[in-house]
Amino acid sequence: MVDAIKKAGVANTVFYNYRRIPAVTLIKQIVDSGKLGKIFHYRANFLQDWTISPELPQGGEALWRLDAEAAGSGVTGDLLAHCIDSAMWLNGAIKDVSAVTETFIKERVHQGTGEVQKVTIDDACIFHCHFENGALGVFEATRYARGHKALNTLEINGEHASLKWDLHDMNYLEMYDHADDAIVRGWKRILITDSDQPYMDKWWI
Repeated sequence: MVDAIKKAGVANTVFYNYRRIPAVTLIKQIVDSGKLGKIFHYRANFLQDWTISPELPQGGEALWRLDAEAAGSGVTGDLLAHCIDSAMWLNGAIKDVSAVTETFIKERVHQGTGEVQKVTIDDACIFHCHFENGALGVFEATRYARGHKALNTLEINGEHASLKWDLHDMNYLEMYDHADDAIVRGWKRILITDSDQPYMDKWWI
């Protein structure tokens, strides 16, 4: 694909598709409006379970994500990349990071060669960070969370309000607004159906 683009001499880009989900776009609008006030916490995770079996080979067309030569990294580059992009789009630049990674199964048979090879991608990553705006961030990604196929969530806690989003319910946004009257104050689940929201015709079902 890269060679074809160079040969054609055309512009090319790869974008992070979760930005275009209407509920996530609405989070961006709410954060930019200042309604949350000062942001204290940002947390996100992306959990899967499809590589738990030690019998799963690595490499080849379907399993290139387990081959460092093809993928470049494991869950950090594959799953957390989406979480990080969303976080920086919604909450600004990240100032510093402290992380741990783990590869739970150290060797796998390569699907292409049949040889047992060392696994050099990360199966799990956890990191915490500071954002430039002073907020603390916590991020986790793994392919070893039994029962999760694609749990991707984010939560933002501000001085006036908080927001939560879950890919499993991608058209819903949860919001807690402390400015609400005490008698009705609490988490509200908003179904995004307004046609004025960007990308509604691409995502909403």
